[in-house]
Amino acid sequence: MFRPDLLHGKRILITGGGTGLGKGMAQRFLELGAAVYICGRRQHVLSEAVAELSRVAPNKIRSLPCDIRDLPRLEETIESIWQDGPIDILVNNAAANGYHPFDETTATALERCLQVNLWAPWELMKAVVPGMRARRRGWILNLTSFAGELPPGPPFPTNKPAKGGFQYGATKAALNRLTVTAASECDGQGVAVNALTPQAAIATPSLVAAGWIDEAMFEPLDTMAEAALALCSGDPVMLTGRIAFSLQLLVELKRPVLDLHGERLVDGWQPADLPAVIARQEANLAKQGWRDAYSFGRAHSPRP
Repeated sequence: MFRPDLLHGKRILITGGGTGLGKGMAQRFLELGAAVYICGRRQHVLSEAVAELSRVAPNKIRSLPCDIRDLPRLEETIESIWQDGPIDILVNNAAANGYHPFDETTATALERCLQVNLWAPWELMKAVVPGMRARRRGWILNLTSFAGELPPGPPFPTNKPAKGGFQYGATKAALNRLTVTAASECDGQGVAVNALTPQAAIATPSLVAAGWIDEAMFEPLDTMAEAALALCSGDPVMLTGRIAFSLQLLVELKRPVLDLHGERLVDGWQPADLPAVIARQEANLAKQGWRDAYSFGRAHSPRP
């Protein structure tokens, strides 16, 4: 078990923090003593999240209504946070997706993906890094996607990331490149910069209800929150510059997976259980023509 004060005194900003993974990470971090700011477009969603999360840690959760595509408003949001003090951990979780053939993608849709998935994270990273460098302490985590990987072929896979993954996948691939560049440029300065993707998909209510993802491909919020915590609290010397897949990372680190309250081990999702889960997901992808899906040849992403 991990110390309940692991993140005590840390100030964390999570974009897209009102629902799903963003809210799950906020809960996990609050349980460990952090003060958390959640940013999102919809005030009522943020208000509901704050009301729920306040039961976890009263006075340590704050909402920041902001459409991160609106750069002047984003700058105002950053300034409002700075009045309370510096950010120790930045989590760029907000995402714009959508799967369409490249020749049917509109300029408006592509611009939206670029703004949310690349431009806003870049702006926020630029805003927080100077203070992190000055304090020689900080963590940046960018949430990315399997869609950012290049599909093998020909013959090509038949799933959505391969057929229609241009606008979402291209912007996540660019975010991955930004992540590694920033990690390189912050190397030796006490600042870790990483990216994290679900191994395949997170079992959020909306994604499960959508019905287009095979049940075998899902993982719970708990595994993603645990992997995010590892990347937001690890040694910046050893754990930086990673484009990490959640379950592989947990296996590599031999990290127990706790629930979002940090109170109990999640049954069936411990490091010893995960190689079989990963193999099942890889076999499912192979049926769709995506062979060796988790063998990327990356020096720091070993296959279990």
